[in-house]
Amino acid sequence: MSKLPAFMTSLTLLTALATNAIPAAGESSITVKTWGKLPSGEEVKLYTLTNNLGMQVTISNYGGLITSLCVPDKEGKMEDVILGFDTLEEYMEKSPYFGAVVGRYGNRIGGGTFTIDGTAYQVTKNEKGIQCLHGGNVGFDKKIWDVEEITSENLQHDRIDTDKIIGLKLTLISPDGEEGFPGTINTVLHYMVPKDTNLLVVLYGATTDKPTHLNLTQHAYFNMKGAGNGDILDHEVTIWADRFTPVDENLIPTGELRDVTGTAMDFRQPNLVGARIDADEEQIKIGGGYDHNWVLNVKEGENFRKAAKVRDPASGRTMEVFTTEPGVQFYAGNFMSTMPGKGGKTYVKRGGLCFETQHFPDSPNKPQFPSTLVKPGEEYKSATIFKFSAE
Repeated sequence: MSKLPAFMTSLTLLTALATNAIPAAGESSITVKTWGKLPSGEEVKLYTLTNNLGMQVTISNYGGLITSLCVPDKEGKMEDVILGFDTLEEYMEKSPYFGAVVGRYGNRIGGGTFTIDGTAYQVTKNEKGIQCLHGGNVGFDKKIWDVEEITSENLQHDRIDTDKIIGLKLTLISPDGEEGFPGTINTVLHYMVPKDTNLLVVLYGATTDKPTHLNLTQHAYFNMKGAGNGDILDHEVTIWADRFTPVDENLIPTGELRDVTGTAMDFRQPNLVGARIDADEEQIKIGGGYDHNWVLNVKEGENFRKAAKVRDPASGRTMEVFTTEPGVQFYAGNFMSTMPGKGGKTYVKRGGLCFETQHFPDSPNKPQFPSTLVKPGEEYKSATIFKFSAE
């Protein structure tokens, strides 16, 4: 049985994050259907979690994908706010990490190299042929995970009542040397939805038999108007960060922690995404807009940091992000191109935005950054909460 990280607080705390309780719409449930098969013959399934309020999350054992997430607006109208595709084949052939769990190392590693205890490692250089992005050519986003429904038998935590949640436990073994990374990694991923609160809780845990670097995250693209309903330039964003990590021309952090004051990176007060996304600033030009890591503010004694908030003023749909991670990558879909999406809709440039909770990019080569090194006998652990409401 897998044991949840000790920092995971009680469900009472998670429920307290919700406001303006909505009367129950029905009974919570988990349903399963076959989605297709990989060329290897492995079966791919979709698991749909529906809570008592009608919030619905669909997850696949392929890549740990979140393929849809339906939440209400201020009038109670449900929309799917996650970008994705209708078919498995589309995810396999052309997905820019829509809804995927990325690893072993989310974000970039400069040169695709790092050194541990005097030994140099060369990992896959799958971006521009010069650096590693999201774990390489075949990262966690392209693997079949083992999936089981969370029960009291497979979820050990004395402060979480499994009768008050629905969820999935996903496990994956990544062998030593995969994509060049050292160590055999045993990863456990939990997706949990409280029955009476519109939250999605994502927990990551992993162990290794050799010192290695780990940085897992969720790469969902959100559009609070609904996936395929235009761009996100009119979304209002807040990020609780006084500093960010500026990058070079290859989007690798320089190592500096720069003050956001007086720059287009200052989201400490709510700002429309489109207001400064084309500002005449070096960092904006390098990223083609927002594609940077923010250094989250820390309050003493806090387990979960308030990372970000996004709101669609028209529908009122709002998402808040809480995390145990020190950073969040805000990506505004700058590299998206027009493409067919779900339900016959078309996705456009900047048609979705990501809040990838994480340790900082290129941390293996930046000793001044919080360390991503995990050693045998240690447990990698991380948690992120997505809270949905309507304002």
